[in-house]
Amino acid sequence: MSADRLPARAEVPVGDTWDLSSLFESDAAWETAFAEYEALVPGYAQFRGTLGTGPAALAACLAFDTKADRLGDRVGTYAFLKASEDVANGTYQGMKARYIGAAGRAAEFASYIRPEVLALPDDVLQGYLAAPELAAYRLVLQRLMRYKPHTLSEGEERLLAMQIEVAQTPRTVFDQLNNADLKFGRIEVSPGRTIDLTHGSFSSCLENPNRAVRKQAFHQFYAEFADHANTLAATFAGSVKQDVYQARVRNYSSARAASLFPDNVPESVYDNLVSAVRANLPAVHKYYSVRKRAMKLPDIHFYDVYVPIISDMQKHTDWDAAVELVIEALKPLGSEYGATLAKGLRGRWCDRYENKGKRSGAFSSGCYDSDPYILMNYQPDVLDHVFTLAHEAGHSMHTHLSKSQPYQYANYTIFVAEVASTFNEQLLGRMLMSRAKDDRERAYYLNREIDETRRTIVRQTMFAEFEHVAHALAEKNVPLTLDTLRGEYRKLLDAYFGPDFVLDDELGLECLRIPHFYGAFYVYKYSTGLAAAIALAERVSSGGKAELDAYLGFLRGGCSKDPLDLLRDAGVDMETPGPVNAALARFGKLVDELDGLLR
Repeated sequence: MSADRLPARAEVPVGDTWDLSSLFESDAAWETAFAEYEALVPGYAQFRGTLGTGPAALAACLAFDTKADRLGDRVGTYAFLKASEDVANGTYQGMKARYIGAAGRAAEFASYIRPEVLALPDDVLQGYLAAPELAAYRLVLQRLMRYKPHTLSEGEERLLAMQIEVAQTPRTVFDQLNNADLKFGRIEVSPGRTIDLTHGSFSSCLENPNRAVRKQAFHQFYAEFADHANTLAATFAGSVKQDVYQARVRNYSSARAASLFPDNVPESVYDNLVSAVRANLPAVHKYYSVRKRAMKLPDIHFYDVYVPIISDMQKHTDWDAAVELVIEALKPLGSEYGATLAKGLRGRWCDRYENKGKRSGAFSSGCYDSDPYILMNYQPDVLDHVFTLAHEAGHSMHTHLSKSQPYQYANYTIFVAEVASTFNEQLLGRMLMSRAKDDRERAYYLNREIDETRRTIVRQTMFAEFEHVAHALAEKNVPLTLDTLRGEYRKLLDAYFGPDFVLDDELGLECLRIPHFYGAFYVYKYSTGLAAAIALAERVSSGGKAELDAYLGFLRGGCSKDPLDLLRDAGVDMETPGPVNAALARFGKLVDELDGLLR
C-alpha cells in the first residue's frame, strides 16, 4: 500500500495510538461499567420529594448525583474516544449512541432536582447554604440558584430531558456526513505524488507553495460540499432552531444569552469583541495587501492565505521533534508541568496520525478518572500542526491540573479552556521567533503569528458574528434557506476580507461545514481566549514566581470560580476591552514590521 494512502484503523501501529486503559482495559470492561451505570440511574428516584426535608437529604442526593455523573463521564469518554477512531465503525458508534441514550435517561431521572430545590422558600435555601452538611456543594447550590428564572416545573423539565437524545440529531447527521460520507477524491500535490484529499490533508494542500495545487484542492474540496449543500443547510437550520427552541422554553432573551449564561459572561463581552475586531479590520486588509505583494500574486484568493509567504522555509517536523519543541517552549511553566507533559506525549496520551474514518481535526478529551487524551491528525509538513500539539497539550495539562479540585469543581469551562491552549501556542511562537537567524527567518515567524491572530481572533470573530446573525434570523422566524445562509455569510466575507480580496462563490458554503457551528456560540471563546493568552504569556514570560504561580493557580482552579473571576486572579480582566485591543494592536505592529522586512 502506498504511504500516501490512509491506513485502516487496524493497520495503525499501536505505539501511535492512545492507550485508553486508564478508562477501561477492554470493551468488555466498558460493558460491565455501562451496565452498572444503567442500573444506577433509576436510583435518582429515591430522593424525589425529600429535598426540602433538610440539608442531609439534599447532601445525599447530590452525593449520589456526583457518583452517577462521575461513572457516566468514564463510560461516555471511552465511547466517544473509540467512536472517534473510525466514525464508520458501527460497534463504537453504537456504544456512543447507547451512552447518549443512557445519559439522556439519567437527565430525565434527575430532572426533578433543580425544580424541587428552586421551589424551596428563599429562607430555606439560605439556610441550606450555611449548613455544614452541604459545605462541599455550596458553590454548586449558589450556581443552581442563578437558574431560578429559567427553570420550569418538574413535569416540563422531565419532558425537556426526554428529548435530549433527539436534540443531538443535527450534530450527529453533520458528523456522519462530514467525516464518513463526503468523498473528496485524490489530488496530485507534486509531480508523481498523488494523495487522498481529506479534511486533514486539505490544510496541507492549502500550505503547498504551488498555487495550482492550492487552487485545485480548494475547488475540489468545496465541490463535494456544493453537491450536498441543501442537506447541509437543512441540518444547520435544524441545529439553530433547536438552540432557539431551548432558549425560548427556558425564558432567555435569546439563544446567545442562554449560551453565555452558564459561564456568567455578559453579552457585552461578545459585542465588545465584535466591535473591536471590526474597528481593526483595516490592519487585516493591509495584511492581505502585504501578502499579495510579497507573493507576487495578480490577485488574492482564500487559497492564498494559509501558505507561508516565505514558503521555502517551511520545515518538516516529525512527531518526536514536535514533542521536543513543545516541551522546550513550555519551560517557563516550570519543571513539574514539563515533566508531566513530556511523559504523556512520549507515552500514549495522544492518538497521533490520520487513518481511514478517523474524526477530523484535533481535540483534547478525558475525564476526572483518566489520562487527558489528545486526538491529532498530525502532518509533519504542516508547521501549524506543531502549534496544534502545543494547543491541545495546553488543554490536557489544564485537565490534569484541575484535578486538584474536588470532582464537582474540576470541570473548567470552555471559556477559560481556550486561554490555557493558546497560551502554550504563544510561548512556542515566541521561542521560535527568538531563535530566528536573520530577517528572513524572523519574517517567517512573524507571518505565522500574524496568521494565528488572524485565524483565531479575526476569523473566529467573523464566525461568531455569523452564529449571532443566523440565530437572530431564526428568532425573527426568518427561514434559514441555503440562499439566506449563503447571502448573510457573503456579507461577512466581504467585510472581513476587504474590497481587494477575490471571494470565490463556493466560499459562501463555508458556513455549512464548520463543525463548531453545530454547537453554537463556542467560537467567540477562541478569540477572547487568545486575547487573554497574549496578555498572560507576556506576564509570565517577563515576570517572576508570583506571575507564574498566579497562572498555575488559574490552571488548577477548574471551575471553583466563574471564568471571568479566574482570569482576573491570573492577571487579566476580560470585562474590559483592554486585552482584545492590546492583542489587535500587537497584530497591527507585527503587520507593519512584516511589511518593512519584505520590501
